[in-house]
Amino acid sequence: MPNQSRPATLKSMATALGVHVSTVSRVLNGDPAGVERAASAEVVARIRALAKELDYRPNTQASNLKLRKSQEICVLMPRLTDLVMATIYDSIDSAAEEAGYLTFVSNTDDLQPRQLARAEHALRRSVAGLIVGDSHVGENQPLLDLLTRKHIPYVLVSRQIAGHLAAASDDELGGWLAAEHLYLLGCREVAILAGERHASTGADRTRGFIRYYREQGVTLRPEWILNGPFDSHTGHRQGEYLLGLDPRPQAFFAVNDFLAIGLMGAARDKGLQPGKDIAVVGFNDIPLANELIVPLTSVRLQMAQMGRHAVELLLKRIKGEAAESIILAPQLQVRASSSLLRENPSAGPTG
Repeated sequence: MPNQSRPATLKSMATALGVHVSTVSRVLNGDPAGVERAASAEVVARIRALAKELDYRPNTQASNLKLRKSQEICVLMPRLTDLVMATIYDSIDSAAEEAGYLTFVSNTDDLQPRQLARAEHALRRSVAGLIVGDSHVGENQPLLDLLTRKHIPYVLVSRQIAGHLAAASDDELGGWLAAEHLYLLGCREVAILAGERHASTGADRTRGFIRYYREQGVTLRPEWILNGPFDSHTGHRQGEYLLGLDPRPQAFFAVNDFLAIGLMGAARDKGLQPGKDIAVVGFNDIPLANELIVPLTSVRLQMAQMGRHAVELLLKRIKGEAAESIILAPQLQVRASSSLLRENPSAGPTG
């Protein structure tokens, strides 16, 4: 057993229990929702029992010793040309300022080597913590492993990974809502512009969409589920391909609004009108969605709230307080790009 004349540490408890120090850290300091993935129930119980016996308390003063020199929060973003991430960052910055912190954003291009380099640079600046908005963190997780190893407080924003604290949207529910809307319109022949394969957001939205149709006994065509970058150029290119098929899809779900806008441009070029000839649903509900010639039906995210919650969770981590992920519910905003299809049954087969 550890020497009880000295304060218990993660290392001393790990040695006493014969487990890795990271296991003890994840059980005692990690996201409570992911504890069951950190270790078996028996090991979790042993760790908690020993921590209680030794009156273990997170040593936030030691882990954040340099915080007194820096009241800064580093925000890692894939690219600030992404309107959604820029909106989230704006609310992060405002919430952090209200709490007495300054933020700086680091553009990683969603590349793991750049993520690590930018994070290490931030650590040299003695930041109080990091908010991570990158997509690629969910693969091998070298960035999150680095932050965990160095006991740096961090929170994911607009991303979810099991066992890691996050402020995000229920993207799978958002996909489900989009699917329900199109299904109730009678759309059975549906294509999905699914975004990049590595992005948890696109994957979760696609999963929720497919799940709804499967629950109704409809299997979507896998060849009509296309991956690619999240931009309007990709939406236009994929739209040209899908709209050129015979038969073509009667409805389209795009996992972000820029993909949907690009697809609507391809439809225009082919003389087709969304809401009349085809149905289109996007995701994020950016301000532009309601200002298009044919307003875009979209799944609305609470982007500003997401950013504020990310700061709220990070501050709890910095203070050594318990925190749980905050997952916000999306809402479907129905507009002309799909709603007019109800009045135009000749738009395609209802199956």
